[in-house]
Amino acid sequence: MLGALWVGSRYGSLALGAISGIGIALLVFGFGLKPGSPPTDVIYIIIAAVTCAGIMQASGGMDWLIQLAEKMLRRHPDRITFLAPLCTFFLTVLVGTGHVVYTLMPIICDIALKKGIRPERPCGVASIASQVGITCSPIAAAVVAFVSISNANSFDITIPQVLMVTIPACICGLMAAAAASYHRGLDLDKDPQFQAKLQDPEQYKYIYGGSATTLDREIPQSAKNAVFIFLGALCVIVFFAIFQNALPSYDTLRAVKGATAVSIAEGTSISPEQLVKSGIQAFGMTEIYQKPLAMNIVIQIVMISAAALMIIFCKVDVKKAVGGPVWQSGMVAVVAIYGIAWLADTFFSNYMTELKAVLTSVVSDYPWSIALVFFAVSVLINSQGAVVVAMLPLAYSLGIPGPVLLGVLPSVYGYFFIPNYPSDIATVNFDRSGTTVIGKYLLNHSFMMPGLIHIVVSTLMAYIISMIVY
Repeated sequence: MLGALWVGSRYGSLALGAISGIGIALLVFGFGLKPGSPPTDVIYIIIAAVTCAGIMQASGGMDWLIQLAEKMLRRHPDRITFLAPLCTFFLTVLVGTGHVVYTLMPIICDIALKKGIRPERPCGVASIASQVGITCSPIAAAVVAFVSISNANSFDITIPQVLMVTIPACICGLMAAAAASYHRGLDLDKDPQFQAKLQDPEQYKYIYGGSATTLDREIPQSAKNAVFIFLGALCVIVFFAIFQNALPSYDTLRAVKGATAVSIAEGTSISPEQLVKSGIQAFGMTEIYQKPLAMNIVIQIVMISAAALMIIFCKVDVKKAVGGPVWQSGMVAVVAIYGIAWLADTFFSNYMTELKAVLTSVVSDYPWSIALVFFAVSVLINSQGAVVVAMLPLAYSLGIPGPVLLGVLPSVYGYFFIPNYPSDIATVNFDRSGTTVIGKYLLNHSFMMPGLIHIVVSTLMAYIISMIVY
């Protein structure tokens, strides 16, 4: 299993999901293990959310959001080290993917250069922030998967309750990382390497000659309407997550008196006589109760409906949406989560007894230590959603309480550790000054310090908030 993850990580997210299939094949056909179950619910949510966000991007709505962010940054250029990560963070929170910030990164670099600020300072933490927002987004796979898996393991929590913990905790972590980055490295006028570049006329022209901006674009009203529809869809999702009594309810069967729990399909009416005939009562004493529509279904319905409204009323070119970076990166995430989570479920479900024997004594004494496991797995698989889907059921099976797992949720972001993620690589390329770097020894890169500070501070804050509230 680790071999499949390691080989896949060398080729990127899409290959990581596909090569996980080789791992599944070896486990099933080579070792005779029973195959696990792919995370279909999470995949459907990603498809719906990414389709909606991709159509909004195709409408020009994303350009408007970037333009609003640029106006604020250019109004306060001296505070860009703090404001840039907040902008990238909230863009990701709104859209559910960190791949929406590529247009904003050159602008951040341009503002820093014109203000004489070392671009590494805002760019490094802004790239981290673009991924941090995933555990704070109501439509991100990591958040929805956490809620779904937690509810299935008797930790009843809603999406807004998760966000009440992760958003303040992650903002604290980002501001701590920004504060540490505020005086990071030499000022440009004192940096000998940068000053040497300026002696070359071609380099000087490359660094200071261009200007990245979106302020010269005219945003049509249809693009703004698409944003309003998207934001309205998010509000509807949050409303139903808070007031689940407003959702339609359906007859659901459950076992009582210690019998194995059984569920019938939502929306199915079934009489006691039919229960007996169907043999379901063989599981033990049963009862029928009203269960509200699951939130994973609500998110899919609302997102797909919002996408349809944008297509009809906002003059969206659907082909442009399919070719856009948001939709394409989302589909890559689907393949990655599909393969990785299926591989992990196949392995863990067959070796649960052995894993419990090894890990139970550690997590029973130090339940917070599961954060180290989440972080290590994230370094390998480059997907926060996949980490949640693959590792959270294992964590619950080890007896770790739900509030503890909510408290360590920020730790599922660890793929900044090895700088091979597209947003980090793109940020290095966008920095014309050359101060944002990978580093000669791979791990001494511009994202390591802000990433580690964020993870430690945000996980600690989330843990404290979760323990107080839950």
